[in-house]
Amino acid sequence: MDNNATATALKGIGRNHSNYVIPGLYDLSTEDTNWVLTSSFIIFTMQTGFGMLESGCVSIKNEVNIMMKNVIDIVLGGFTYWLFGYGMSFGRGPLSNPFIAIGDFLLDPPVGDALMGQIFAAFLFQLSFATTATTIVSGAMAERCNFKAYCLFSFLNTAVYCIPAGWVWGEHGFLNKLGAVDIAGSGPVHLIGGASAFASAAMLGPRLGRYSEGFDPLPLGNPVNACMGLFVLWWGWLAFNSGSTYGVSGAKWQYAARAAVMTMMGSFGGGFISSIYSFWRHDGGMDIMDLINGVLGSLVSITAGCFLYRAWEALVIGAIGSLLCVLAMPLFDRMGVDDPVGASAVHGVCGIWGVIAVGLFADNPIPLDTTNGRMGLFKGGGWYLLGIQTLSVLCLTTWGICSTCLLLYVINKIIPIRMDPHEELLGADLTEHRIRHSQIGLSRAISALAPIKIDLKNIAGVQPIGINPGHERSIDQLRAAEDKLHQWQSYLEQVSNPRITRHKLVADSDIIFKPKSPVKLPGSIFSRRPLTREGISEGFYRPNNSELPVIGATISHKLDKDPNFAWVD
Repeated sequence: MDNNATATALKGIGRNHSNYVIPGLYDLSTEDTNWVLTSSFIIFTMQTGFGMLESGCVSIKNEVNIMMKNVIDIVLGGFTYWLFGYGMSFGRGPLSNPFIAIGDFLLDPPVGDALMGQIFAAFLFQLSFATTATTIVSGAMAERCNFKAYCLFSFLNTAVYCIPAGWVWGEHGFLNKLGAVDIAGSGPVHLIGGASAFASAAMLGPRLGRYSEGFDPLPLGNPVNACMGLFVLWWGWLAFNSGSTYGVSGAKWQYAARAAVMTMMGSFGGGFISSIYSFWRHDGGMDIMDLINGVLGSLVSITAGCFLYRAWEALVIGAIGSLLCVLAMPLFDRMGVDDPVGASAVHGVCGIWGVIAVGLFADNPIPLDTTNGRMGLFKGGGWYLLGIQTLSVLCLTTWGICSTCLLLYVINKIIPIRMDPHEELLGADLTEHRIRHSQIGLSRAISALAPIKIDLKNIAGVQPIGINPGHERSIDQLRAAEDKLHQWQSYLEQVSNPRITRHKLVADSDIIFKPKSPVKLPGSIFSRRPLTREGISEGFYRPNNSELPVIGATISHKLDKDPNFAWVD
């Protein structure tokens, strides 16, 4: 902001909120605010990418459930971020301390507040980061987590992210005061999310039968969805990193452009290394998850210092992050930590590397004060920055694991965090959301559970997705009426031929008659000319389609008058 705008803002603040002081978080010009808001909108589209990726990695009978968890992350996680999360990260009350900020809860600056626009822009940008951190955990808990327990977890998990985010980015934070550098969140977002994912997967335990046949990855539910999710995340990551310049005024626009290019360079290096690794590991074949998670791991690695690196350095950082990711995934499986999407490796391991890489490769981004004038070890900056980055890793990892374990322990006392075994076998889509897929072995699972006398009343009447039950019933009735029509045609054709015996008639037509007296066929009812389909079906459909079809009206009234004729249903 220029001096006149700052003075005006200070006067307005003095009238409305005397305790407000313009911090760097709200030091936004009009063009900076536009940049931050636009970036926030794009970052929110990453929820689509997470949902597609995670739903593609799990079995089909759980794909809707994982999407619902992503929705809940925004709804409940976003609500609690407004309630208390933002205030715990960036509050400026008198009780704020180096561990936690206190203030600005239920954020809602009134009309006339000189910083209303800047406050709302800053809140929305930080909100997009907070919901991302929670969503990372949902994939690690997939296919066996009680949905109600997850809703409670999503509601409270805001605190797991917001407190360490304040350590790194808040003016009160002890890591920030020591000089820790993390531009776009390799530590506060990804490392916290990855550590939380690791802890939650370990506490939940592996899916039923996960390691009974070895440690090889399970088949993907929808590989195309997983690949599409990668592309959406790739797109969102550009806003994630470029938007973290927090504006385009002054020299910021130059570093925003650099952040975008270095983000892509890092992903190139990661994709290249993960491809080579997958070809080597699978004897010339390409494993989908090796490539997808390799690229994502490289993006996580480049995030902390996205505009502090040269192009070749971004390639190296991305390549190392990708390699660490694809090596960590099978390692965690051998440890018995069942992470269906690999979130612990992608966000946890690569988040550690991304934070440390700043201490090795960081430039001093003149004239910005991002690194407080310091440079990485390989740039002649000495050991200080590397030491602070390592301390950040230790603090964030410890907090992420311990706070998540404590939170899940408390939730488990209220609502069991693990699904019942029979619910896991049937799938969360059916048991939690009453969505029944076809051709996924559901009937087989129900049959296997029948002898155990599991109560399946709640799912007994669930219709398969993709059909309209009302239409299906109408079609069945139409077919039944058509079958009856064919039976009557066959009967009428045969009774019109006197050479066919009564026994032969019954055998051929499959119609059982119960005559009151010997059957007589008066000519007034049946003419010698065989009755055609058109003749019997007159009036088959009502003109206004208001009723289901019935047997033709042209003969029914005559047959009813015959005392020797009995209708057969």
